[in-house]
Amino acid sequence: MLRQLKIAIMSVIAFTLLFGLVFPIGFTGLASLLFPRQAAGSLVTRGGRIVGSGLIAQAFTGAGYFHPRPSAAGAGYDAGDSYGTNLGPTSDKLIHGIHHRLPNGQDDPGNFAGIRDLAAAYRGENGLPPGALLPADAVTRSASGLDPDISPANAERQVARVAAARGWSTQEVRQLVQAHTRARQFGLLGEPRVNVLELNLALDDARRAPDRP
Repeated sequence: MLRQLKIAIMSVIAFTLLFGLVFPIGFTGLASLLFPRQAAGSLVTRGGRIVGSGLIAQAFTGAGYFHPRPSAAGAGYDAGDSYGTNLGPTSDKLIHGIHHRLPNGQDDPGNFAGIRDLAAAYRGENGLPPGALLPADAVTRSASGLDPDISPANAERQVARVAAARGWSTQEVRQLVQAHTRARQFGLLGEPRVNVLELNLALDDARRAPDRP
């Protein structure tokens, strides 16, 4: 009995040290050596200042910037409260949303913008006709609420708005989108995508270039 108890205690200690200390420290060190940028959080800097992470979406809202997909993380794009809606494709709330008013006439804090609301807002801000087809990521929230990428189709729908706000030609903006479109990993995994933060920083960098009026 005592012998078995001793073996059990020693096993717990050994596995705790191995998988709770040696294993994570070893992999952290290996990751920092082989992939230093990714291990540090894929941080993006400008002028020595951290402006974000290539892995976390930000709430760009200006007309001259590309906008990320909608977010359900906290109040929206909250990196400390990653969350999706957890609503199924047949959910009435997901499709139509919730639009209630309190007795004082103010909007109920529990209101929720459904896909139809998001689609109408997206078409409106991008000058698209009411029946225009939209890519799914333009009107749906990701599971994390922090997806940093949008589809090339989503970016294309925003080109005219961004170009008009900056006084550029659509071709100039479209070239930047194409330059920042990533293909499927190894040509097989995932889908083509555009990192919103990197694209928006490229827009600002181009605006500051000497040959840009």
